[in-house]
Amino acid sequence: MDKIQKDNRQWKEELDPEVYSVTRERGTEAPFSGKYYKHKESGNYVCSNCGLELFSSKAKYDSGSGWPSFDDPVAKDNVDLVPDYSHGMSRMEVVCAKCDAHLGHVFDDGPQDTTGKRYCINSCSLDFKKENK
Repeated sequence: MDKIQKDNRQWKEELDPEVYSVTRERGTEAPFSGKYYKHKESGNYVCSNCGLELFSSKAKYDSGSGWPSFDDPVAKDNVDLVPDYSHGMSRMEVVCAKCDAHLGHVFDDGPQDTTGKRYCINSCSLDFKKENK
């Protein structure tokens, strides 16, 4: 997959300030506040920075964490996992494979009847493409 090459100035001009803060500066939106936390429509969640397909609504579940949660990405190659030792923790950061946008983190406390993973994703790092019926 070809990476999108833009500098911070370009991203800052293109993105909403909150989206820029979360996706380019590795921020986090407040829990229970994101537009997709309780979202139930059928379709696909895509990167808010570049439009790459990331997660299907079929993989979304209510983890109770306050952020949209998914048990698996649409394709493993569409997300990259990066060790994150910030804030005195050891976690795996989830980033968009095409543009390196920070999406959230993945944990091993997801549904045991599927992957066992919880991709805990910031709503503002996502856009939604409704399923055409």
